Amino acid sequence: MYTASKVVIITERSILDGVADLLEMHGATGYTYVSAGGKGSRGKRSIDRVPQIAGILENVKIETIVSDHDVAERITEAVVETYFDNYPGITYVEPVEILRPGKFKV
Repeated sequence: MYTASKVVIITERSILDGVADLLEMHGATGYTYVSAGGKGSRGKRSIDRVPQIAGILENVKIETIVSDHDVAERITEAVVETYFDNYPGITYVEPVEILRPGKFKV
C-alpha cells in the first residue's frame, strides 16, 4: 500500500477544461469529474436543473491523485490563482492510500 495525495476541486463546469489543463501542466496524469450540487457562499446549486439551463453553469467535482504532496500544492495554488477570483470554487488536498499502485505513477 502506498500513500498519495488526492486533490479535490469543486467549481463551475464552465472552467473544467482550463482546470484540467492546469492539472496536467502541474503533474497530474489523469482526473475524474462528476456533476455536483450543494450550497455555499454563492448560493445553492442543484444537479436536478433542466439540462438546457444547467449546462456550463452546473458545478463539478474534479479529483486527481498525485504521488507527491508538493505537486498537489502546486495544483491547488495554480487553480486558486487562475480562477477563484472570478469563479466560485473550493479546493483541498487529502491523503489517500493506493491499493493498486501499478495503476498510478506513485
